[in-house]
Parts: sequence; structure tokens; C-alpha cells
Amino acid sequence: MDYHTCPNLAAMFFEWAAKKGGRPFLWAKRDGRYRATSWREAAEEVRRLARGLGALGIGRGDRVGLVAENRPEWMIADLAIMAAGGVTVPAYTTHTVEDHRHLLSNSGAKAVIVSTAAIAHRVMPAADQISTISAIITMEPLTRGQLSHAEVHSWQEVMARGAESADQVDAMLASIRRDDIACLIYTSGTGGVPKGVMTTHANILANCFGASRLLQTIGLGNDVFLCFLPLSHSYEHTAGMMFPISLGAEIYFAEGAETLAANMQEARPTIMTAVPRLYETMHQRILRGMERQSPLRRRLFELALRLGRRRLDEARSLAPGDRLLDVAAELLVRRKVRQRFGGRLKAMVSGGAPLNAEIGGFFLALGVRLLQGYGQTEASPVISVNPPKRIKIDTVGPPLEGVEVRIGEDGEILVRGELVMKGYWNDPEATGRVLREGWLHTGDVGELDGDGYIKITDRKRDFIKNSGGDMLSPARVEGYLTLQPEIGQAMVFGDRRPYLVAVIVPHLEFLDSFAVRRGVKPDLEQLAQDNELHRVIGAAVARVNAELSPIERVRRFILAREPFTTANGQMTPTLKIKRHAIRHAYGDALLALYEAK
Repeated sequence: MDYHTCPNLAAMFFEWAAKKGGRPFLWAKRDGRYRATSWREAAEEVRRLARGLGALGIGRGDRVGLVAENRPEWMIADLAIMAAGGVTVPAYTTHTVEDHRHLLSNSGAKAVIVSTAAIAHRVMPAADQISTISAIITMEPLTRGQLSHAEVHSWQEVMARGAESADQVDAMLASIRRDDIACLIYTSGTGGVPKGVMTTHANILANCFGASRLLQTIGLGNDVFLCFLPLSHSYEHTAGMMFPISLGAEIYFAEGAETLAANMQEARPTIMTAVPRLYETMHQRILRGMERQSPLRRRLFELALRLGRRRLDEARSLAPGDRLLDVAAELLVRRKVRQRFGGRLKAMVSGGAPLNAEIGGFFLALGVRLLQGYGQTEASPVISVNPPKRIKIDTVGPPLEGVEVRIGEDGEILVRGELVMKGYWNDPEATGRVLREGWLHTGDVGELDGDGYIKITDRKRDFIKNSGGDMLSPARVEGYLTLQPEIGQAMVFGDRRPYLVAVIVPHLEFLDSFAVRRGVKPDLEQLAQDNELHRVIGAAVARVNAELSPIERVRRFILAREPFTTANGQMTPTLKIKRHAIRHAYGDALLALYEAK
């Protein structure tokens, strides 16, 4: 696939479909087992849906909302919207009515595609407030009483219209230019109102090219991806959908977070992208699993970890005796750890938020090739990734090929290249603030080391400036806190205050065992005031404080009433904490910590 001459993303898909024919493309669970949709079948469905959308009046440049969980129809719909000349406007299934109203209204959407009746229940009231929407397409039947001022069409009905319509898809594909907008992906809104990022076909093609060049050293071909993160997020949309398509790869859809481990065994992915929260959870599970093993197995695991870390240190080499032990550790420990991921992983990529270097080093020492990367929606989204053959896990790697990075006078990371967005939809003022003289001002602060690797220090807007004028990184402190086995989540607070305080969510597995010992129910809301729980968590915080500088230490904390989740609005769909939402929920209690004696 020549990325430089490929005219658009839909054309790229059809080119691969012609080559792959009846070979498997999309795998989804049906009747309890994974079943495949072939490339040929998917291409036929994309063509029919594209023609059906055209019959509904969707044409060049028209925006179409897409609200569905990860499933084959999501990808079929996205590709069909593009093949019809339209622009996809993805939205999270967790959005409220008001969130949907903002996205559909701001984008001027002409139609919206939804999956289930439950999702339609939140989308239709929003669509009814927007005069531009003329059609709603449902993948599954609606419940009685779900009506809208717009025409409601079933997925099958639109497909049937497409089967009867003249095929104008090839003519449309030939007219779509690389710099046309492929999708409007709205920023997830960790603070403020989400803005629509105008992502072009060229932007995503540039990302696919850079990623393929980076991963060539581990061998690409016959690859399998496991799609886990929401496809409505730019990270998964590019890395979990468009990049696999650019390789002619197979894509499995994970059923959900609770079945991810089992799905890895079924899909046996070769490449997988995820966010740090997944690796943090797996790190805790592996450690807790080892606690239940025999003393001999625990010693073997510790040996594998120790020798693995030493092997990662370029300045040190293993002694002859240690090399033999390392071979044994590889056979008895590391191979079994890799089997947890399906057994044939070439690489796992971490992005979307900072990965704690300790957790990254843990997996690398156990033989799991973990590549930390960096990006943002405005860069389509990948800017840099660690190369597989030379990983510096405390960095986010060098820029992808074709990407320029420089550090501004204030330490801000600036990015230039074909991957940079066209701008924010209908917001020239916001566009002008971040795109200046061809450079994307990322809002992230960092530095370049001697090898050109980027090291992120923090978000400019996420710095805490204490009352003494010191600038602190909350993400750094939170990362140390969540390494403790007793702590699952944390949010640090202290802007313009004399010291740091925190909201802490105990690790749920620890909480269960604590409740058993106390003979009570593992109810976080009830245990939040338990003195013994405070003492145990306080001991964990004290261990962290011993590793931090005085100004970074957490002096006091409160226990959360419930975990931070997407359901309560305290995490984004890509599992980053929403600081403003947590501060809103616990603001009074946090301020009270400064008044306590």
C-alpha cells in the first residue's frame, strides 16, 4: 500500500478488500463464539450502505453522527459514510442527551446512525432539537414509543435501498481528495466544551505510514488486532481500525473490560493498543496472583523480574551464571506471562495518558514488548512511539517518520507534519490558538533527549502551582500512589494551596480482602469513614511520600465514596480521570482538609 499516493481512506479499504477477497476481516462474538465477516462481505456491505445513504440525501461533505459500541457495523458505517462522500461524527455511547445535542448541533449533522434502543433513548431527544437532522438509522429495532421528528430507518431498510440504487460509489471515491475531512472527532472534554477536530484523510494516512515504518523491524504481515478502546476516540479509530486496515489485518472485537483476558486468549492478537489503566490493572493482577503461589514460584518470579530489569539496562550485562538462570526464567516464567496475552504478541502500545515507567519496566522485564507512545486528537492522533528495538520506557519515543517536533521557549511541545489537523470545526479563534505558523501547540510540556526521544513532563494546564510558587505534576504523584497495592485510583489537589491533598479510591481487590478480615461488607461508601482503612491507606501514602520531594508529598487525603468511572462522569471513555468532575464531587471535603488540625 503506497500511502503517499492513496487518495483516501475508503479507497484504501476497497483496495485491500479486492486483494483479500474471502479471507477473514472482522471477528465478533455471536452465539458465544467468534465468527468472521470476510473482506469481500464487508466491502459489499459498505457499498450497499453508502448507496443507501445517498438515497437518503447524504452527499459530499454532509456530517453523519455515529453512536454505537464497538462492533462490525461501526466500521461498516464509518467506511460507508466516507464512501458516500460524507463526514463521520463519532460519539461515545456514554454521552448524555446534552452531550449528543452539542455534537450533533455543532457539527450540523444531517443524519445519525445509532445501534441499540438504549442508545437511541439518549440520542433521539437530542436529535429532535436539531433542525438539520432528517434521518435516523438504527442498527437494531427500537422499542415501541421511540419516535422522532426525523425519519427513522432500520439498518436493513437502508441496505435494501442501497441494493436497488445505482452504484455511484466508485465515482464518489475518485472525487474525494486527501485533504478532505474524513471525520470530526470531538475532544473528550476532560475540561471545557468538546471541540470538533477536523481530521482529514491525509492526516490518518500519515499516521498509518509512520506506524508501519516504526513496526517494520518486528515484521508486519498476517497481523491480528484486538479492538478494545472506544472507536469514537481518535486513538482507537486510527490505531485500532484504520491502521489495521492499512495492513490488511484481521480485527477482533473485545466483548468488554471484564472479558478482555479471555478475549486475548481467543483472538491471540499480534498487535494491541491500550491505555495505561489496562496495564496498571494487569500489573496488580499479576502481583496478587503471585501472592497466592508457593514460595518457590514466587522466588522464580522475582528472579525473572530482577534479571529482566538487569538485561534492560544497556550499561550492564549478565554474568555467565546469571545467563543460565535467565534462560530458566524465560522458560518457566516469562513465557507463561506472555501466554496471558495470547502468546503471539509482537508489540503492545500504550497511549492516551502517561504510563508509569515502573509499570512499563515491569512488563518489559517479563518479556512483553510494551511501547509507550504519545499523541493527541489534533495530531490524528499519534506523534511518537518507542521503536521496538530500542525502548526507553521513561520516554514516549522519537517522532514518527514525517513528523517534526521542537520544544518551545516555555517548554511546550510543538508538532508539524501531514498528521496535524485542519483545525477546529467552526471555531477559528480556538484554531488560531493552537495552530500557529504551521506548528501545532500541543499544550504538553517536555524535552528531547540526545537521541531525539520525547520526554513528557506534564500538561501546561494540569500543573499545580502551590502557594509557595512551586510548579508540581499531579500525574506524577498520582502515578506513584496507584503503584501501591492498596490504592486503585487517585486524584491530587493543591493549586494555590500550601501542600497537596488527595482523593483516593482503594484497590477493589484489596478492599474485598480488607472487608473479609473486618467481617463487614466491601461497601466503599460505608468504609470511607473506617479508621482502620484510613490507617492502612495512610501507610501506603507514607511509603509513597518517602520517595517524593517534600513539596510533592500528600499531607492528607480522603477516601472516595465510589470508584472513578465513566458512569459517574469522573473518567473519560479512554479511562483518564476528569479532574474537574472529581473536584466538583469532593471539593468541599478537600478544602476541609486544609482547615483540619
